[in-house]
Amino acid sequence: MADSAPSAGLPGPPRPGRRGRAGVLGAAVGVLAAGAAAGVAVERLTVGRSVRRRARLALDATSPYGTLRGTPGVALAADGTPLAYEIEDPYADGAAPLAGEAPFTVVLSHGYCLTQDSWHHQRAALRGRVRAVYWDQRGHGRSGWTPGAPPPAIDLLGGDLKAVIDAAAPTGPLVLLGHSMGGMTVMALAERHPDLVRERVAGLGLIGTSAGRLDEVAWGLPAPGAEALRRLAPGVLRALGSAPALAERGRRAVTDVFGSLVRRYSFGTGAETDPALARFATRMIEATPMEVVAAFWPAFAAHDKTAALPLLTGRPAFVLAGADDLITPPAHSRTLAAALPEAALAVVEGAGHLVLLERPDEVNAAVARLLEAAEER
Repeated sequence: MADSAPSAGLPGPPRPGRRGRAGVLGAAVGVLAAGAAAGVAVERLTVGRSVRRRARLALDATSPYGTLRGTPGVALAADGTPLAYEIEDPYADGAAPLAGEAPFTVVLSHGYCLTQDSWHHQRAALRGRVRAVYWDQRGHGRSGWTPGAPPPAIDLLGGDLKAVIDAAAPTGPLVLLGHSMGGMTVMALAERHPDLVRERVAGLGLIGTSAGRLDEVAWGLPAPGAEALRRLAPGVLRALGSAPALAERGRRAVTDVFGSLVRRYSFGTGAETDPALARFATRMIEATPMEVVAAFWPAFAAHDKTAALPLLTGRPAFVLAGADDLITPPAHSRTLAAALPEAALAVVEGAGHLVLLERPDEVNAAVARLLEAAEER
């Protein structure tokens, strides 16, 4: 993880008004889009806009991703926010687990700007074999959000996960899986509800996540660009979050650039990304309201759950990361694995931040090994 030195000559705070906001937005987009611009330029020279739009619609109509559904339910967070979840339960008719079938409830927590559907491949592998709960973090997917609410902290998400467990899996052993922000949510649960973790959690899987120091991540940028992003992003996102209609129009207007950015920061360099998969990831991110994107952003710089990690020891676990992850680099997973003696560490070469979608075989194998170890415990 590269260290960043302050950069001289950066623009100061924008003056109030639309022009100031546009200037900051332009600077931030320039920093982020530098790596994607060349590909977009070539694409625009070779493929017309209407053709690209028709291709996107075709991918949306035929994509299998995000089509798996379970029995829906709603949990209420401590502040009354409705949290949508779905249960896949092969034993719902009263049948008992067969020999070799895990008697757990697996609870899966997704990442920032994603939804429960980001677990598509894991859901396909687990359904019919184990009871599983998938849920949408507040403000994401079908879960609620209160406009103008105070910015959420990761601690709040730990309480949300507890509410989902109380509603959807109130008894029995648990296996907790968390990707990115979902892994941080699991850490917050351990810190806020250590008795629950000690008494009921039989296994743990952390994918592409971090216990802290995210404010030092360089996002694959040179030091001046990374420093500019850290300084500009909070203000830009606040401005966009305060004018959501304008922000959404702007996001739609730069669909090609946005899609290229999603590919760069979501997927690795190991193989060409399936266009349907890239489009699916883009749709999840696009569907996250800009107010929610802006509200969550400060929580990552403040996130530090290093002290909570000892509460997660003493049970089978794995930590997995993509070697090309620019958002939660592999060094963060190595730090987690060092703090969790029982955890098996896997760094998947050529994979990026959405390793659970990009390399499902490796992730599903890690989950299967975890369930076996938890059952033998």
